[in-house]
Amino acid sequence: MEEKQRPNANYELSKPDDMKVPEEGLNFHYSRERRLAKAPQEVKNLYTDTGTFKFDLFRPLVADRPRKIMFASIILLCAIIFFFNRTGFFDDSHKFEGNKIEIRATRFEETAIIVLKKNVQKGFTSGYSGAVDIAVSPAIKSQDEEASVFYHRIFFSAETAEEYRFVVPWQSKPDADVPELLIVLQTEKNTLKMKIKPE
Repeated sequence: MEEKQRPNANYELSKPDDMKVPEEGLNFHYSRERRLAKAPQEVKNLYTDTGTFKFDLFRPLVADRPRKIMFASIILLCAIIFFFNRTGFFDDSHKFEGNKIEIRATRFEETAIIVLKKNVQKGFTSGYSGAVDIAVSPAIKSQDEEASVFYHRIFFSAETAEEYRFVVPWQSKPDADVPELLIVLQTEKNTLKMKIKPE
């Protein structure tokens, strides 16, 4: 049986002895120092870092463009909310003769419970004290409608903060829209009108 010959039989697979590289000129080991000497400064910093953790709260918030935009949006919204809060835009209280009045109404069966809170306004040493007449009725949408009016009287004292509760009759169908209540507060000199929607 004939032995198969390789296609490049005339080609010498090994170099002759005079062309061989001596082992002294070969580099068989891995040198990190030689590799890092040619590396960029960022790579060198990774290996020379001591590993100490530095807490930084602000830098991650503005690390790239989307985070900068998000951070600026949050700061702007907070500033807008703070401005409107300071100017009283979100405050649903009313000023009445040196007092700050807040009124809430809650439905309970066939009645509405009215809660009136009185606080002395900032900048005033004392607000009005004395009798306050209150009239409560459903707010009417046209002149043809008739609404029953409920009358009540309370007395503001010299205390800086007070809370009053009273009940008015409620005549509303369960499925109907909740009508607003028209509330009028009156003293000897001034009158305050407001509309509230019972909860």
